[in-house]
Amino acid sequence: MPKWQYTKGLHDIGGNNYAYLQPDGGWGWSNAGLIVDGEQNLLVDTLFDLKLTQEMLDTMRDAVPAAKSIKSLVNTHANGDHTFGNQLVSGAEIITTKETAEEMLERPPEGLKEIKRNHRALGEGAEFFYEMMGKNFDWDDVVYTAPTKTFSGQLDLKVGDKDVKLVYAGPAHTSGDTLVYVPKDKTVFAGDLLFVGGHPVIWAGPVGNWIKACDLILSWDVDIVVPGHGPVTDKSGVTRFKSYLEYINAEARKRYDAGMDAYTAATEIKMDPYMDWIDSERIVINVASLYKEYGSPEEIVPLNLWKDMSRFHKAGLCNCARHTGVFKAS
Repeated sequence: MPKWQYTKGLHDIGGNNYAYLQPDGGWGWSNAGLIVDGEQNLLVDTLFDLKLTQEMLDTMRDAVPAAKSIKSLVNTHANGDHTFGNQLVSGAEIITTKETAEEMLERPPEGLKEIKRNHRALGEGAEFFYEMMGKNFDWDDVVYTAPTKTFSGQLDLKVGDKDVKLVYAGPAHTSGDTLVYVPKDKTVFAGDLLFVGGHPVIWAGPVGNWIKACDLILSWDVDIVVPGHGPVTDKSGVTRFKSYLEYINAEARKRYDAGMDAYTAATEIKMDPYMDWIDSERIVINVASLYKEYGSPEEIVPLNLWKDMSRFHKAGLCNCARHTGVFKAS
């Protein structure tokens, strides 16, 4: 039996720390966290739309008296499934790395709204985006809500009398990835520097930074790790995730050196050790990003990657049972 239940909603993980989980952890279904001491609190991330974020905030306020008014929010990175609910706590101090703040400004909600609105006209990639993510979330009323405070490197905070360390460990998943470490409680909120039970997405890289981020978590005195997606874990989940990054890096590099194109390489890498992980189509993005890191001149165009992931599905290469029937092999 797993140590922590993986069910939707708020979970008390000890020490007045809470994880808000959204199974199954796939595209857009992210986690968030809450750190409390006395009357003070720190929210870790918001969710992908206003309805989901409001539901989370209501749940927190009902269960935790100190969460009636959110005092501070840290966005672990810029992706919308961790930031699009920010406007619902706009009275709070909103903290990010400088890199995350820049990326949030460069990629406001309007971009995803446009793809969702025009997905039928934008081709196969946009259609796949809509089926996998766009249709599940409502972004119509989402308004870009900027951070009010940024930092570089590390920022030490107090939540009541509790020390909380914000540590910039990117670029990796995105340009601005932050770990939220609560030393006293041996707890880390890892944002999307950790996926559990699902393939990650290398939007930024380099992969070596991501591996270093795993090593950093493993070097700390930590018992509880809350990933950006998937169930709560401990260091064993970090170790397995690190092995995934090392494995795909080695396998992609062999194929790059052999002159194989990125999409073909993604279809040929054997993912047997990770067959129980969801969203296996993300290997398409990851190999493309690794190839770029190795020196490939090919430009990375997000909608083209979504099109290649659709091809991956239609070829019957995705092992995700929950997607069966969504995209039939052709």
